[in-house]
Amino acid sequence: MSSDIQHAFAHPEERAAATAGDDPLDRISLRDHIVEVEIGAFQLERDMTQRLSFNVVVEVLPINDTIDDDVDRILSYDRVTEAIATELAAERLNLLETLAERIADRILQEPQAVRCFVRIEKLDRGNGALGVEIVRSVADVARRGIDAPESGPQPRVVYLSNAAIASEHLQGWLDQLSAEPAPLVLCVGLPEGARPTVDHPMAQRRIDLLAIEQNGWTLAARDARLKVVATRTELDWAMKNGQICIWAPAKIVLDAVDGPDIAPTDSVDLAAWFAAEMDAQDMVILGAEAPKVSNVSLRVREIGESVL
Repeated sequence: MSSDIQHAFAHPEERAAATAGDDPLDRISLRDHIVEVEIGAFQLERDMTQRLSFNVVVEVLPINDTIDDDVDRILSYDRVTEAIATELAAERLNLLETLAERIADRILQEPQAVRCFVRIEKLDRGNGALGVEIVRSVADVARRGIDAPESGPQPRVVYLSNAAIASEHLQGWLDQLSAEPAPLVLCVGLPEGARPTVDHPMAQRRIDLLAIEQNGWTLAARDARLKVVATRTELDWAMKNGQICIWAPAKIVLDAVDGPDIAPTDSVDLAAWFAAEMDAQDMVILGAEAPKVSNVSLRVREIGESVL
């Protein structure tokens, strides 16, 4: 009994370890994540905010191949905090139990997640912490027929030619585009001038993709709002947090299971492939010709034209 009580009041990570069985899974944890929000069934809890403390442990499937220090190969901590933020933003709730259930359901939609421990405590109701803790598994989600969470935001992908990058209109275009509600992801092509050339096709492909990334950094230097982003995890986070991204293509292109058979020299076509992968709402092309193939709506603009 004393052991049960100890585990009941310990951090969920200890409870996960105590109930892991003979073949324990890997775990990631979030400790003492504090958010101020309006929640509660009592009248005195309305029209006021109170602090909630979140402690979450997620048991995940082990990665069988090498991680390669690659954030896209793991369940990111951002997915856990994002699940909390999304459910808190969805609607005002009365019960911590409802909130915990929804957070666990959302986390367990992640491909690596197997079991989830969610503890939520109210810190401002009385002299102690009042809360709930639940344990849910992917089997629980499947049994209850929980729908997958909604897809991520649909960005506007904007391809900028070198002339557009150097244009005096760049700041105005960025102001106009960032004022729109759609998340903004910028793409560029190869920079002007010579670059290394080799006889090996795959090596040359890498060289050219990295040259595009260098051009992206050139663009980023033009405006402090721009951030060069290389992974899908970073892109998802940036789009949901209002950041203007410049796509660094090497990682996503080279890691794609069914990657594009497009040379980096055809950079507009590569950007169109990326737009389709991101389920973009549209693609704007500034100072370049339209791609040969596109699965998203296109707008082609000359340098002197309005961007939208």
